[in-house]
This record gives sequence, structure tokens and C-alpha cells, in this order.
Amino acid sequence: MARFRRMAAEGSDLAGEARLVDAMLPRESRVLDAGCGPGRVGGWLHGVGHEVVGVDLDPVLIAAAEEDHPGPHWLVADLATLDLPSLGISEPFDAIVCAGNVMAFLESSSRREVLRRFRAHLRPGTGRAAVGFGAGRAYSFDEFLADARTAGLEPDLLLSSWHLHPFTATSDFLVAVLRPA
Repeated sequence: MARFRRMAAEGSDLAGEARLVDAMLPRESRVLDAGCGPGRVGGWLHGVGHEVVGVDLDPVLIAAAEEDHPGPHWLVADLATLDLPSLGISEPFDAIVCAGNVMAFLESSSRREVLRRFRAHLRPGTGRAAVGFGAGRAYSFDEFLADARTAGLEPDLLLSSWHLHPFTATSDFLVAVLRPA
């Protein structure tokens, strides 16, 4: 939390992930910030006119999101068991953003289930999930893409950064824009 607050105060660009998701959507779209941490991505998206729900397992990070970015609906929940309709949030999402290496930090046994839950929360036909993480975190890009396919998600676009650089075989970062299969 303090790190992002310091970086923001220093003028660092903290909105690359959010700008990419924003570019994919019309205003007032529904966005799920999966693994939202202190809310920097979801807060920015809310600030430009989207309806945002942010989910993180850490109540301290959710408290920071509520303090620093009022407006979105912030929830303490586990992505591997996420069932938003049971929490009164039944409308599907136009986009899911999962930034900050969240996928690589998950228990390996829960990764496919998290991706299945992403698929279940996306708007049928048009919803997209943008998932980004770095190499060398015990989750290869090929394994991730296979897990996504198993979960019913297909890649629309593969990038090597949130700034739209093309993905290549030597990329050390992946941003996968996924659609329901």
C-alpha cells in the first residue's frame, strides 16, 4: 500500500493496466478487478466512468482500497471460490482485469478454478478477461494458456506488456486478453 502511494506521489504511471482495459470498453461498463489489492486499477477505472467491483483475499488491502478509492464495490473474497451472485452481484461483467502477478501467486491447485470462475462471471459472448503476469514465477505462459483453455477461455490477444507491445517467444511478461470459448 505504502509503495503505491509513494509511487503515485512521485508521479509514476500506475494506470497502464487500467488504460488497456478502458480502451476495450464503452463507458459505464461493468469491470471486475480480480485480486484488486489496494484498488489502484479498479479505482482508476471507476474514475473514468466504469462500474467496478474489486475482490481481494486480504482485508487490509480492501480497507486501503476503500480509503484511497471510494466508489467501487470492494469485497474480501477468495478468487478460487468466488460466487458473486451469492453476494447479490448477479449481473455479469464486461471485463475482468487481473493484474499484479495475481495468477502466479495463486496456489497451483487453484489456478484453473480461478480461471473457471472468471469465465462464469463474464458477460456471455462479449466479455473479456485481461490477465497479466511475469515469467519466472513457477507458472509458465504455456501452462497458463492451457489452463485458460481448460477453463473455457480462449486468447483474443497476447501482449508482452500492458502498453500493447507484441508478445513473442522471448517475452518475459504476458498480458492475455481472453474471451469465453
